[in-house]
Amino acid sequence: MAVDRRTVVKSMLAGLFASHAPARSYEVPFSALTEKRFRIWDVHSHLGAMAGNTPEDRLELLIRHMDRLGIERVILSQGFEEFEYHPTPEQVRIENDRVMRAVKHFPDRAYGSLYISPDNVDFCLQEFDRCVRDGPMVSIGEIETDVRCNSPALDPIVERAISLNVPIYQHTWINSLGNGPGDSTPFDLVELARRHPRGKFVCMHTGGNWELGIRAIRDCKNIWAEIAGSDPTAGFTEMAVRELGPERIVYGSDVGGRSFGSQVGKVLGANIPDEAKEMILGGNLRRLLQPVLQAKGLAS
Repeated sequence: MAVDRRTVVKSMLAGLFASHAPARSYEVPFSALTEKRFRIWDVHSHLGAMAGNTPEDRLELLIRHMDRLGIERVILSQGFEEFEYHPTPEQVRIENDRVMRAVKHFPDRAYGSLYISPDNVDFCLQEFDRCVRDGPMVSIGEIETDVRCNSPALDPIVERAISLNVPIYQHTWINSLGNGPGDSTPFDLVELARRHPRGKFVCMHTGGNWELGIRAIRDCKNIWAEIAGSDPTAGFTEMAVRELGPERIVYGSDVGGRSFGSQVGKVLGANIPDEAKEMILGGNLRRLLQPVLQAKGLAS
């Protein structure tokens, strides 16, 4: 029986955080703790594996870990239940409310990203207006499953995002045993991005199989590669810079499914210039978000 990689990896990390494991069990090198050259913004974080009864409690715990590695800001999505397949509108609304509560409590450390299920497009558009147009959220996604992202069901959502210059973060994975009916690959995202050349898309995980994922999106200039959610393998970041250019790569951790340290290490340890590291660790994300942040009067 095939086991979904997210179930295995995130359950391990959830246990670590939920058990209040001592800090020494996941310490990072002192050199990383004192890294001050870069403003690090993390495009990919979740509260689901954090301990705490409220969104505020969970984000407070996350911030303690951010501070240890000098991470300035995270983008939160999906609330507590990031593995709810085919959620009802009520469930989606609850999770978006949790994210908004958290970011309103710590506005200088986190921004929110809209959780949606393309099962119900009309409701998605209502949530976009409530949470992004009229609320504090600044992006869409991580969109995970329910409908493959090359489906026409995504078109109205993308057009709404384009209207406010909002980026879309699309979960992608290349499963060696075959993807499920709602699991998107980088190839699916390329189809969507080519239909919407004015859209801005981040290929979350770059498909997991990053050697294939990088090549899949290489010629689609409105897709950025995100480096989270795979092992910190040597060569990932270097290949992405070589094939895409450093301006099309975005750092993310997928915390608490992965650790900040292992994912930051992919960039800090890469054999690339410091100028490229600065772009990947935060500069590119700030540029992606700059139009919507400026429109909302938020800091970048």
